[in-house]
Amino acid sequence: MHFLSDELDNYVVAHSENEPELLQQLTRETYQKILQPRMLSGHYQGRVLSIISKLINPKNILEIGTYTGYSALCLAEGMQRDGELHTIDINEELVDFQRSYFDKSDYGHQIHQHLGSALDIIPELDKTFDLVFIDADKPNYVNYFHVIIDKLNTGGVILSDNVLWSGKILDKVKKDDTSTQTLLDYNKLLKEDTRIETVLLPIRDGLTISRKV
Repeated sequence: MHFLSDELDNYVVAHSENEPELLQQLTRETYQKILQPRMLSGHYQGRVLSIISKLINPKNILEIGTYTGYSALCLAEGMQRDGELHTIDINEELVDFQRSYFDKSDYGHQIHQHLGSALDIIPELDKTFDLVFIDADKPNYVNYFHVIIDKLNTGGVILSDNVLWSGKILDKVKKDDTSTQTLLDYNKLLKEDTRIETVLLPIRDGLTISRKV
């Protein structure tokens, strides 16, 4: 979604933190070799994720939806020195690609990859989390919320990506469009659930910050 003109958008990016060199390399290789490279968080949103993580300074981070590892590396920048980041993805073909970049970073030994369904994996994790990032299959967003809320520490934060869904949340939902309908239900849930306080930011395709009270 384009809320700003290209000129203003360029100004915003130019006056935000620079993209680290490793993430520039990751972006280039993703665009060269991987399908759907627009799924990357990218420079600006990556810096948003980084600074939120640094403000929270989480001990344990959970990411649902790894893709090529860009957002995980951004979130890891704010992690405590003895912390862990657990990232889950269902695409076996990307595991080695992700690990190659994790190991080039300062956080490789702290990042744990999980392959399979997040709904099966999360209940098996003997951890509670200070920061959760949801950026996976949209029809399961509500399910993800319910499976993680009791593993989120008080004061912990859930970041939810793509909650504006290219503006489709304002359109009449087609009968077979489960992604848009689920996002509508999810946004309503985040607004109304008394266990959290939420603000929806019009950053890129929509990023919600929800804090457990």
